[in-house]
Amino acid sequence: MTSTLARPADTAAPPARPAPGRAARSARWRVAGRMARRQLRRAWVSSLLVTTLVALPIAGMTGFLIFSASAVATPAERVGAELGGTQAWIAPAGVPGAGFWQVPSEPEWTGYPIDADGSMTMPDGLPLDEPTGLLPAGAEVIPVARGMVSVATDDGSAVVPAWAGATWDPRFAGAFDLVAGERPTSARDAMVTPAALERLGIRIGDGLRLSGGDSYTVTGTLDAASLGDGHAAVFLPEVAREVVGGTQRWYLPELELPWEEVQRLNDEGGVVAFSRVVALDPPDFSNRYYSTASTDRWAKMWPLVLMLSAAGLFAGYVVVMLAGAAFAVAARRQQRALAIAAGVGADRRDLSRIVLLQGTALGLVGGVLGIGAGIGLAALVMSLVADCSATQFWGFHVWWELLAAILVFAVVVGTLSAWMPARRAGRADAIQALRGARRPQKPLATRPLWGSALIVGGVAITLLCAFAVAAINATNVFGYDSPLRYLPAYGIVVGPILAQFGILLSGRWLLWTSSRGLSHVGISAKLASRDAAANASRTVPAFAAIAATVFIGVFALAQSSMQTAQTARSWYYQAPPGSIAIAIWAGTGSNTGVLEQADAEAGAEAAEQIARDAGAQQPVLLSRQLHSVWSYPSAAAVPDEVTLTIAILPPQHLMDPDVQDSYASFGQDPSNPISVVPAEGLEAALGVELSASDLAAYRDGAAVVADSRFVTGSTIDVATFAGADVYEGLLPDNIWERRADVPEIAEPRHAERMDAVVVAAPRQPIAIAVAPETAERLGMVTQPERVVAPLSAALDWAARDRMQAQAEMLNGPDFTLSAGIEQGPPSDAAWMVPLLGAVAVLVLGASAVALGLARFERRPDDATLAAVGGTRSLRRRIGFWQGLIIAGFGTLAGALAGVLPPIGFSIQSGGTQLLSDVPWWLIGALVVVLPLAIAVANGIVPPRHPDLTRRTVIA
Repeated sequence: MTSTLARPADTAAPPARPAPGRAARSARWRVAGRMARRQLRRAWVSSLLVTTLVALPIAGMTGFLIFSASAVATPAERVGAELGGTQAWIAPAGVPGAGFWQVPSEPEWTGYPIDADGSMTMPDGLPLDEPTGLLPAGAEVIPVARGMVSVATDDGSAVVPAWAGATWDPRFAGAFDLVAGERPTSARDAMVTPAALERLGIRIGDGLRLSGGDSYTVTGTLDAASLGDGHAAVFLPEVAREVVGGTQRWYLPELELPWEEVQRLNDEGGVVAFSRVVALDPPDFSNRYYSTASTDRWAKMWPLVLMLSAAGLFAGYVVVMLAGAAFAVAARRQQRALAIAAGVGADRRDLSRIVLLQGTALGLVGGVLGIGAGIGLAALVMSLVADCSATQFWGFHVWWELLAAILVFAVVVGTLSAWMPARRAGRADAIQALRGARRPQKPLATRPLWGSALIVGGVAITLLCAFAVAAINATNVFGYDSPLRYLPAYGIVVGPILAQFGILLSGRWLLWTSSRGLSHVGISAKLASRDAAANASRTVPAFAAIAATVFIGVFALAQSSMQTAQTARSWYYQAPPGSIAIAIWAGTGSNTGVLEQADAEAGAEAAEQIARDAGAQQPVLLSRQLHSVWSYPSAAAVPDEVTLTIAILPPQHLMDPDVQDSYASFGQDPSNPISVVPAEGLEAALGVELSASDLAAYRDGAAVVADSRFVTGSTIDVATFAGADVYEGLLPDNIWERRADVPEIAEPRHAERMDAVVVAAPRQPIAIAVAPETAERLGMVTQPERVVAPLSAALDWAARDRMQAQAEMLNGPDFTLSAGIEQGPPSDAAWMVPLLGAVAVLVLGASAVALGLARFERRPDDATLAAVGGTRSLRRRIGFWQGLIIAGFGTLAGALAGVLPPIGFSIQSGGTQLLSDVPWWLIGALVVVLPLAIAVANGIVPPRHPDLTRRTVIA
């Protein structure tokens, strides 16, 4: 008989439990969000810490972005600063009718048609003197010249920027703005900037006298958009254009120039134009040398974005590590609340979601606060450093698209910081959490294996890539445009980064191993190391953040030291350090590039005067032989009296052309190595001290030699060759060994061996010096080459600018002066002190966070120690060892990884970058002193008074 409880055959089985729908999933997210919010409020100290960690780098990135973007002009801002209210300016730049072209919005980018072989050939011809003939009849033009003038002052003269032309025209508003007074009405009126009134010691209505003799009446003050408020400048009438010289432009107040008209001016007259309508709406333009995309605003910002991205990745890694440690502590503090949630139905994903949402929320809050602080920081810095020119900061440029990306980055960083603690929270045992069990975590065997593999692999990648780069450079197996040529260079840096991740993965095991060793040192070291190993989720991220900071610092310190030392070894000194050096070159009117004797003497007189005006007491004139045989059409045309006297470099110092394919002269001329220096200025010219006997020998005909390769025994070989032999190349070049397929060296007209006084002087133009009387005896025909003048006190930047401006003002068709002050090679201190300061601050900050978290989490343990008789001294020593373990592990790991790239780059450099130049003592001091200082500071800070109510001692 069939049971009445039996299911009918045609009745379907009950449906399975449906999967949670959208409403259920949404409810779970809402509940998780509510619990996360409550936990953030409850643990507000931890929340504030994480928010601050996220906000600090975001504020720096935002401020740097706005500061840099504000220095890049928009098209409208550039048009306003260059044109004011006018429509365009034009200027001759190329050869008319030669296919000259310009970039639409960048008139400085110009060129000529490209040949079939892909090269650009410069045509013969000169630019137009005046381009106005190419404009439509009746077009209004305002010619303006910009250059430098010398203005008479009560104390002498001052060289200042100058404009000549009607710059005070109201249509230039935006580029030139009236500040005070009246606009000029005659050809003898002028205007100045407000700063020029004080600089020149005049007032509105006074006279303005140029050093050349012209005088003007100052009718008011004018502000130029390109000048800051503190810059002195003068604005002269159009009649002074020739006096001002410099750049000549013709402004069009009313005539618009569309792109087609600009192209016509380019082609017909070789004239460039900056047009308002073209700059505001530039057409597409590209050729082999230029693409429109290469000068648009995004292209100018792209390097900034790349640098910001690299800095953001580093900062994000450090924040994730430190904030991750904070979240690990916070997650353990809320274990009981999470266990209760699990007891009422929350699954693992819900528990992970609660912790993960805390990171997302704090990342969002930190990002918003950081962006707001960064905007304010940028505004503050810009207001402090601005010189009130329109071209320093074109505006306050806030790129909201990039700021949105930075905000997303902050949210990602906050979320990643909570990711590992969220995973652990989801896997936690609810029963143990409710019981309050706190068992130490044991290191897993797999992580040390993976970590060891990454450490070994990172070191191997660095070394293999270094040898690969060295082999590629030696054999040229890949072309210079092949990516395979540069790929190994990236591996030199990637390898140490992998090694760092290996240390991070092995951190738990390393802490456990060190705790076993430190257990024999003492009770304080034992307890501190066991605490670090038991709470590896807090300790490992902390020393990983420290390691990343030290890695960057040690890498930069070692690599920069090698490069600085390499630069110092190959530094070319124009003069002894701290001295003025003024080189004398051929003027713009020379067709051969060779100075005439009269022009060289005039240039030398002007250079000596510049040096005296700058405060030098003893300018020294250096002369060298006139080396111009190539100005003759043939060797037969070279007169017999034209000769060249040189010192002969011994054969053992010559290079084999089959082995060495290039040579760097560092500014010296081995084929003409003898300089003529008066005896009274020899020490100043060389920067050395000579004994009285050496100076007497120099006056009697000996040579002072700074390049000891020329010396054999205590003499040098000097020979005089005919000019025709020089023309034919039949004399030693003092560089290469003579090839078998070239003619032998000609017989010199005269040869002798001269006594030599060897001095230890750095590379400079003077390889060998002889007195003027010795040069005359040898038959040398010389002309001035440069003036060297030692200074008793360093010049400030204003004095240097005046000296250079004075030299530029004297340049012309007869001679060209190049003035400067020899600083010597760059010093390590210029970048080493701020670099070490930044590393120390970051390491101290990371250590403070990590040790603060350790103190917070150790409160129950401190109570236990106090309850069983632990003294404050013991707890101080535990704090000392905690600081030493965390900071010591971090600095040591970072330093070991940081020296790997310099080792790799030293290998690939082929001997130019030497590991001996790395300040190993400083790196060692960083590894030892910094952790000790952090440990001592952590030990000095008194421990918190323990709350004994949390522990019951059994009597």
